[in-house]
Amino acid sequence: MTDPSAGATDFISDIVRADNASGVFGGRVQTRFPPEPNGYLHIGHAKSIAVNFGTAERFGGQCKLRFDDTNPDTEDAEYVDAIVRDTAWLLGYAPVDVVYTSDYFEQLYAWAELLINEGKAYVDDQDGDTISEQRGGYGKPGLESPYRNRPASESLDLLRRMRGGEFPDGSRCLRAKIDMQAENMWLRDPVLYRIRRGHHHRTGEEWCIYPTYDWAHGQSDAIEGVTHSLCTMEFESHRPLYDWCLEQLPLPYEKPQQTEFARLEITHTITSKRRLRTLVEDGVVDGWSDARMPTLSGLRRRGYPASAIREFCAETGTTRTNSRQSIELLEWYVRRSLNLTAQRRMVVLRPLRLVLDNWPVDDSGNPVVEHFEVANNPENPDDGVRRVAFTGELVIEQDDFAEVPPPKFFRLSPGKEVRLRGAYLITATDVVKDDDGNVIEVRATYDPDSKGGTAPDGRKVKSTMHWVSVPHAVPVRAALYDRLFTAAVPGEATDEPLDDLNPDSRELLGGALAEAVVADADPGQVLQFERLGYFANDTDEPGLFHRTVGLRDEWAAIQKRAAR
Repeated sequence: MTDPSAGATDFISDIVRADNASGVFGGRVQTRFPPEPNGYLHIGHAKSIAVNFGTAERFGGQCKLRFDDTNPDTEDAEYVDAIVRDTAWLLGYAPVDVVYTSDYFEQLYAWAELLINEGKAYVDDQDGDTISEQRGGYGKPGLESPYRNRPASESLDLLRRMRGGEFPDGSRCLRAKIDMQAENMWLRDPVLYRIRRGHHHRTGEEWCIYPTYDWAHGQSDAIEGVTHSLCTMEFESHRPLYDWCLEQLPLPYEKPQQTEFARLEITHTITSKRRLRTLVEDGVVDGWSDARMPTLSGLRRRGYPASAIREFCAETGTTRTNSRQSIELLEWYVRRSLNLTAQRRMVVLRPLRLVLDNWPVDDSGNPVVEHFEVANNPENPDDGVRRVAFTGELVIEQDDFAEVPPPKFFRLSPGKEVRLRGAYLITATDVVKDDDGNVIEVRATYDPDSKGGTAPDGRKVKSTMHWVSVPHAVPVRAALYDRLFTAAVPGEATDEPLDDLNPDSRELLGGALAEAVVADADPGQVLQFERLGYFANDTDEPGLFHRTVGLRDEWAAIQKRAAR
């Protein structure tokens, strides 16, 4: 299959090339990835990581990981550690420069005093609800605060007392003095500082006033020497304010240039950290690293290769048009990567006992044990082969047998011959049932002349089944997954994405049996369970295997349907 994203666009690279050609930043290229440490990174952040770090790498520049840590109420050192870890995993290397907006608190405050002294900012004594109401709306004029023209000396005194902790939370704020009639609502005297007591994960209780995003972001870019501030499209309306703030200040470098690109949205997925936090706090999932979560930590635990996510982000293109990618396309990249790297193993998830009545015994009356050499990965001969034990006591998947087969059922049924992968041809002869009439054992015979699964007379069989030798099996647990959200666009019908949660998004199987070598799988290693899919050995609970993706190429099926 050809690459489904061949010819992907990247308008940001075109902008950087033009800037370099014109000498706007003296040939420098510097970007930043600025997450807020109020949750774990998700698949949407992967796009921003790819764009920011990828742009810097492409032009021999630098990208910093900068924490936008200006809200002590929601931020935590746990999230900082997780973001550093997940960014390093996705990139394949640890970020060279890790910085924090809190590193610049003193400079940001000094610039705030500068704005006051120049008559471009004032302290407002009104509460947040009143300020919000006075802003008006689109087509509705704004109302100037009664404190808008208070003397600079008075505002400066109040700001210093705010910093000193003299006033309660929410009682005052610092606002920029721009234009209360501006069409762009962000220019209607935005709040720059608010009083917010709380323990900050880095500065402790040193500060009780914190800069807003719009005051901290552009100035942090300027302090660091960022050339291209790459943001998602929801910040496009903030850009005039971003530019206004920078234009009022004595900057140490050229003024950064903000450019917006479309964020990454995927079907059957949400990327709102607030709602993801709700899933965690309400116990709907087992934490931020639950393998059902779209967090990078959850995707890693489920077995998604970092390289597949990077390729998906890069090859779907960088545009200014918001769109929603199919989750099957992401799985296509995951499956393509794992097909080349994952070793094959035979595992039976729902065992049904299979006894070969004519299997030989040795001189002591014990069943003979035979070994077969099986390729670890047919796509990679360098992975070599493994020896798999075979006896007359096996297990197969329950779904691979039908006492009364439906039409076009080519697997095992009474009188039908099938191939056991790499071993022999067998024919079912009888069944054993429990008191409720359920089949609990299949009796069969094998053809001793069909070693390797090929009949000497050249007869054909239509089905090849995997199996596990019971005396040599190791128990494993498996987690099977469906979509976490049933709707392709969660919340589209009700405006609440959590209404579309899938109550059956995970099935835990405790009685699976695997060939012995599966016990040697490293934590985090992904194996292909033959005929079943790709499964990742859990990093915290080795022996619990998460199904990463199935073997079926769903994206190819979608393309075929679309072409009809």
